[in-house]
Amino acid sequence: MDQMDQPVIKKDKRLTSVVWNDFERVKRDDIMVAICKHCKKKLSGSSTSGTSHLRNHLNRCLGRFNREINPQLLVVRERKRHRTVELENYKFYQEDIQVAIPFDQEHNHTHLKFDQERSRLDLARMIILHNYPVSMVEHAGFKRFVENLQPLFNSMSSDSAKADCLQIYGKEKQKVSETLNEVPGRISLTVELWTSSQGSRYLCLTAHYISVAWLLEKRVLNFVLVDPGIEHALSESIMACIMDWDIDRKLFSITFDSCSSNEDAVIQIRDRLTQNRLLIGNGQLFYVCCAKHVLILLVQDAFDAIYEIIYKIRESIKYVRQSEAVQQKFNELLHQVQANSKNLSLDSLTQWVSTYSMIEAAVEMRSAFSHLQDCDSGYTIALSATEWEKAIDITRYLKTFVQVNNVLSSANLRTSNHYFPEISDIHLNLIEWAKSSSSISSVALKSKCKFDAYWNICSLKLAIAAILDPRFKMKLVEYYYLQIYGNDTPEQLNHVADAFRDLYNEYSICSTLASLDQGLPCEAHNSGMVNGAFSSGNENKDRLGGFDKFLHDNSDSSYQMKSELDKYLEEPVFPRNMDFDVLSWWKVNSPKFPILSMMARDVLGIPMSSTIVPVTSENGGRVLDSDRSSLSPDILQALICTHDWLRS
Repeated sequence: MDQMDQPVIKKDKRLTSVVWNDFERVKRDDIMVAICKHCKKKLSGSSTSGTSHLRNHLNRCLGRFNREINPQLLVVRERKRHRTVELENYKFYQEDIQVAIPFDQEHNHTHLKFDQERSRLDLARMIILHNYPVSMVEHAGFKRFVENLQPLFNSMSSDSAKADCLQIYGKEKQKVSETLNEVPGRISLTVELWTSSQGSRYLCLTAHYISVAWLLEKRVLNFVLVDPGIEHALSESIMACIMDWDIDRKLFSITFDSCSSNEDAVIQIRDRLTQNRLLIGNGQLFYVCCAKHVLILLVQDAFDAIYEIIYKIRESIKYVRQSEAVQQKFNELLHQVQANSKNLSLDSLTQWVSTYSMIEAAVEMRSAFSHLQDCDSGYTIALSATEWEKAIDITRYLKTFVQVNNVLSSANLRTSNHYFPEISDIHLNLIEWAKSSSSISSVALKSKCKFDAYWNICSLKLAIAAILDPRFKMKLVEYYYLQIYGNDTPEQLNHVADAFRDLYNEYSICSTLASLDQGLPCEAHNSGMVNGAFSSGNENKDRLGGFDKFLHDNSDSSYQMKSELDKYLEEPVFPRNMDFDVLSWWKVNSPKFPILSMMARDVLGIPMSSTIVPVTSENGGRVLDSDRSSLSPDILQALICTHDWLRS
């Protein structure tokens, strides 16, 4: 305050307005000035100026609203209708402590009511959505944060938070149930098995389908404990989940990780569904094995064959990276031998592609490693020439697997039509390597036995999905089968063509029955004219419907109109391009091929690989962390399923 400023005694009778609680009135020369206590702004303090301009300033003074609120200064008192909390000149309503407002300005603000129940559910959603531990609501740091942010929020126990999570789960489950009921086609399932830290097994069941808008969707349906004391525990758990969701009449396929360990469960489920004639094609397309899981098994065979070589490469990288001096010496050797300098990094035991990259990088720098052995007596784990040759063969052998894995891991290529060419390339490479004189031929022979088991189960599904890609049709199947089967190609192609036509005929019958149920002529329904001239309704009844029946009954039996299937297969293949979207193509062409589009909706939605999840153990298994493992099965299912639903 300037020396010329003279404080005015607060006993001045004119200072009766409450606004002066936020201003200091001083005299500067012969002028009265009002200085804001919060931002120090100077305004007119003359008695003739009034106080309106001071009130207006307080309404927009940032310094006033940004003052630190110390909970220790809060004084609680009861009023007639509202419990209020006071801090000097600020008041908060318990129904909603959203903003701080001065007493004299409270009539100018609309008070939003604080909703304890809504805040609790918001907290539960946050826990679910971000996979936070439920016990966080009892953590001291979290409690302090909430108390400072919202003093009137009642603290919660873990049990209360679990109850809120279950409440949200129940509401969201109803929404998912309604969504599944409205799916226009059939639903395919993936089965994944998780293990808790205590060794308990959990079943994760996920539904995959193509929506009305021709978008590929998925929803996690269940995460349930598999009771080891029940006979056929896995199949019984899966059937219980299917019946609970009431989707047994809409199932198309089910995908398991393994081609052998779950075969009994598949047979039991398929037998129960086929007894009631609930599966398309009598269940011929029902069982699918995870392609990416088979890929991991084949890669693991290769790694097992050179286990000692991989160990030496890891130790060599550790030796080079142990000190800056060794690293510098190694870089000089790379420059001398003119080898490509790549980043020397160790692999991740849970990501096989990283192991391949580590071996590949080491192979390109093998000359430098060999020279390092000659000039550094401390380096005693160098690979021999024979071992380097095996490592080179392995990288060549695995290159196709890496390329296929990259394609199948693409988020934009999830429909089943993309798998046939990739899996066929693996098939051809296994045949070629098994016949070679390379050191890797024995590995290829061993892997081919595992691959053949997968191929026998899934090749027909892969081929049918490829035929429903207008860029491929039967031509792609013929192209690969000629290389795979040689002289047996005609027989194998006929098997695929017959299965595809049988599937088409079954969908045609279903379409006809649907037309009869709606009271529509079959031809009108199949041609997409339900809303056109053939639509039902008293006011627009087609008076020539009998004429259509007359033509059908009296037509020459030798004359057969080409079916949709014939038209589709005879048309030239669609040009291939990187931006092609098979679902968009069928969405546009469904009026032209209504029956085939029904097939495409179901077949293209088959999950040829299980749901992509983070791998949490070295053997590729899925293991729950200790926090999740300690939860009860009902809470665990609520958290995992609702997490997926809220993200969707």
